Amino acid sequence: MKLSARNVLKGTVKKIVPGAVNSEVVIELPGGTQVVSIITKESVESLGLKVGKEVYAVIKASNVMVAID
Repeated sequence: MKLSARNVLKGTVKKIVPGAVNSEVVIELPGGTQVVSIITKESVESLGLKVGKEVYAVIKASNVMVAID
């Protein structure tokens, strides 16, 4: 697999919250940090995502915002 994204994080599916159209997928990285992604229900099914499956969180962003209180 080759990607243009520079942030590819390997982790394990910790939780899937299915919705009518979209599902929330929680990926746990080594060390316990969690990344959450909202993807289509169809994508969850076509990727065969299940709790415990090893996956990659691929992050591609051209902007990163910084905020303060």
